Amino acid sequence: MILSLFRRKKNTGAVRDVYVRVVSQARQNVFYARWSVPDSVTGRFDMISLHLCLVMRHLKGGPEEAREFSQDLFDLFFKDMDRSLREMGAGDMAVPKRIQKMGELFYGMLASLDGALTNGDSAALRATLSRNIYNGEDVSGLEELTRYVERTMAMLQKQEIAQIVSGKIHFDAPDIQE
Repeated sequence: MILSLFRRKKNTGAVRDVYVRVVSQARQNVFYARWSVPDSVTGRFDMISLHLCLVMRHLKGGPEEAREFSQDLFDLFFKDMDRSLREMGAGDMAVPKRIQKMGELFYGMLASLDGALTNGDSAALRATLSRNIYNGEDVSGLEELTRYVERTMAMLQKQEIAQIVSGKIHFDAPDIQE
């Protein structure tokens, strides 16, 4: 990861385009208003993380260019989180610790999601979402969010990796029901 800070980024515009689309998707009102995702800094971080995990999971199976793109996406995400923390008033000493904790949460979610989705295990996916998005609380939106994540992953898998790496990614509206 540290070496990625020194290499020349060749997909900066495409990475930014995908990141903006991920953030936009994560901010859809339905998650917070209808599906009970906490409308807080943490809840918004969790939803961006969720969508980014899904994109990165899809990219990991691609060629080296896709893995580099995925790393650049991750780097941009945490650069944005660093900026956001500082804008919210976190001091220089606190930011690295908070970013490290956020990274641990992100990688924990990524591993849990990957396991659940790889095994097609809806119960494990529900448990992952409950733990990572709803802080273990039993909420009414959990079933809808679980179905949304399954649909979103299926949709991402139909998208060509080359298109995503070129900056084009598509998400469905979260309130579309099967």
